[in-house]
This record gives sequence, structure tokens and C-alpha cells, in this order.
Amino acid sequence: MSSFVAPVLEDEDDEAAVEQTLRPRSLDEFVGQERVKEQLEIALIAAKARGEALDHVLLAGPPGLGKTSLAHIVREELGVGLRTIAGPAVEKKDIAAILTALEPRDVLFVDEIHRMSRTAEEILYPALEDFRIDIVMGEGAGARTLTLDLPPFTLIGATTRTGLLTTPLRDRFGLTFRLDYYDAGELGAIVHRSARILGVEIAADAAEEIARRARGTPRIANRILRRVRDVAEVRHQGSITNDVAREALTLLEIDEQGLDREARELLRTIAGKFEGGPVDLSTLAASLGEEQETIEDVYEPYLLQLGFIQRTPRGRTITKLGRAHVGATADDAKLF
Repeated sequence: MSSFVAPVLEDEDDEAAVEQTLRPRSLDEFVGQERVKEQLEIALIAAKARGEALDHVLLAGPPGLGKTSLAHIVREELGVGLRTIAGPAVEKKDIAAILTALEPRDVLFVDEIHRMSRTAEEILYPALEDFRIDIVMGEGAGARTLTLDLPPFTLIGATTRTGLLTTPLRDRFGLTFRLDYYDAGELGAIVHRSARILGVEIAADAAEEIARRARGTPRIANRILRRVRDVAEVRHQGSITNDVAREALTLLEIDEQGLDREARELLRTIAGKFEGGPVDLSTLAASLGEEQETIEDVYEPYLLQLGFIQRTPRGRTITKLGRAHVGATADDAKLF
């Protein structure tokens, strides 16, 4: 379910190309996550000084906070190759081909690593620990094991759900970083940088308005900026003033807290149809016509941070703050 409706449509290839252009290419360009950057910089300098592969890195946190950007930065800082794969798409038979194609000190980036199959994951264990893989040839009594040595490499795993990682896999990462939501000042700096790259003139208060409604997430800030740019080009003279930004944000149905229509509908559904909860995730997803993973990964983290909902053993509940935000009261349930 898309959170934004663009007044001027870009095709997916154009959108991906623009997003790639906006990615920071070095730790100096990367705004925010200062603790993570400091620790990662020390590890990178030490690895380069020793001429070794960087230790395996686990990047955790909600979508859009910069996990993929950091993987690309590691590759740039080390001056090595990068192979990117999606965890759900990796099968057991693919692992050997992927690993044996790596060059010494290369980076293998696995997105959504928590969704990798257990059989594929188990082949990774000796590769991560001893830089070798064991391949079983044949079946039954005649089966034999072939051991292949691998060049030292760095696995960077990205996950939105650390709790779904198995302990054996999680323990094989030497560096584990949790990315946090950004504050408005950091997002404002990102919006200004992206506007320069896009060649868009933007007023300081307009950048602050976009940053304030970006749910603490750089990817959302950049997405809003591109949509606001569309409105500025189509309805105005191209430059983004605060009035233009607010007009576009109203068109996009993004409220003062940065919640879009879908997030507000989630709150109203808990408050109304389920009398404030608790309601289990599968029932909530079915009621909204949404995937459970989307609710858990995209909407819930920020709603939890705002204190609008709670996760309980019996399901999700809406808080007083959440009710107030959507103008719901305890009596509203009678209307559903």
C-alpha cells in the first residue's frame, strides 16, 4: 500500500535512479547515527590498516533509516566489490555460487536477512566463521562432503526484525548496530542536501516542515521532498516555500505528526471496530486489507514511538494519545 500519491508520476526506474542519486557516498556525507558512524569508522580504519576483511556487520532498525546506504558506504570506504541479494529470494542452491564468486575483502549485502530460509542460513555458518562451505555430493551411503575454501569477505545483514534472527546467525556478526529514528534537525539537513542534488530551491522553514512530518525517516523525507517538488513545479514557479510545502502535505494527507491516511485508519480501526483493543495482528491486518509484515515493519514502530499504540500479549491496543490524535473517544466504538 503506497503512503503517498504523486501529482506527477515517475516510473519505478526513474524513482529508483533518483533515490540512488540521493544516497550518501561516504561517512562524512551520512547525516545522523553518530554513534554508529563513529564505531564503524574505527572498524573500517583498523581493517584497512591490517589489510583484512571487515568483520561481519548486522544493521537493524525500521525501514528507511540508512541500512542500505551504510552497506554501500562500507564498500566505498574499503574500495572493494559489493554483491546485493534479498534474503527471501536466496535459496540453498544459490549460496555456493554467490560465495565462490566473491573476491577477497568483498562485501555481500543481504537485505531482510531475517527472512532467509533456514537451509540457506545453515550453509552460511562455516562461511562466516571459517571462510569455507561444505557441499554434499550425492545421496545416501555414497554421499561425500566437498569443502571449498572462500576468500575472506564481509557479510552485511540488514533486518527490521532482529528478534526473528536465529541465535547462531546473530552470534556470527562481530559488529551489530541498531539505527534509531532521526530528529527534525538531522532530517532538515538531509532535506537541504537532497534539494541541492535535485536542483530545487527550498526555503529553510519549508525544509523544516517536511522534516517534521517525515516520521524520523530519511527515506520518507526524500520521498515527500520529491512529491512537494512536483507540486511546486506544476502549480507554482518551482521553488519550495513553506506555503507550497504545506499545500503539498495537505494534498498527500500527511498530518502534523507525519502520519498518512493509512496510519490514521489503523488507529481508527483499533479505536472503533475493536473498541480500543486488544486486537491480534492477523485480525487487524485482515480488517485493514494489509499484510501483517507491513503493519509490523512500516506503521507500528513509529506509532509505538509516539505512544499511540501498545503491543500487549493479547494484541494491539490504542492509547489515550492515539485516541486524541484521531479524535476518537471511548464512545466512538458504538458508531461502528
